[in-house]
Amino acid sequence: MSAWKTLSSSYIFKTPFGNLREDICELPDGQVIESYYVNEYTDWVNAIVLTKEQQIILVSQYRYAGQNIFLEIPAGKPEGQESYQEAIIREVQEETGYTTDRDPVLLGQFYVNPATQTNKVYTYLLLDTYKTSDQHLDPTEFIDVHTFDFKEMHSLIKNGEIQQLFTANAYYMALDFLKEYAVK
Repeated sequence: MSAWKTLSSSYIFKTPFGNLREDICELPDGQVIESYYVNEYTDWVNAIVLTKEQQIILVSQYRYAGQNIFLEIPAGKPEGQESYQEAIIREVQEETGYTTDRDPVLLGQFYVNPATQTNKVYTYLLLDTYKTSDQHLDPTEFIDVHTFDFKEMHSLIKNGEIQQLFTANAYYMALDFLKEYAVK
């Protein structure tokens, strides 16, 4: 299998939230796609946040494109020259008021949708978290914080109370990690 060739690229628009690029692409068999749209987004981070008591910290917020309030794990994007680890610690602190003295555990990094998007999500596990402050939200953020027993997560996903793919995926990755971690 061969890669596609980019014959030209131009931006439809650029914004602080992401860019839309229109490419003309040549396929391996010589066919040309005149308008292939690529969404350029910044990588982001998210985390399963567990307290010492095995409570998971979730947030709920209105998601405009989904036209609903979603229960999900804390997430955000790096700012300035932050590492992904620094970004997730800051995001969790800002959104929930929780922090940890332990290093974040990287569970995985995945492309969000490599067919049309350029970004990855870096998923972490934060262990032994504890509340240190109130939320420090951006002016456009309206986030409620919730705690559940970690064992309830499967039911929340199964019953459709969690409908965000990256939250469900992060839970199953954390569950797998914790099973291996407990065995060692």
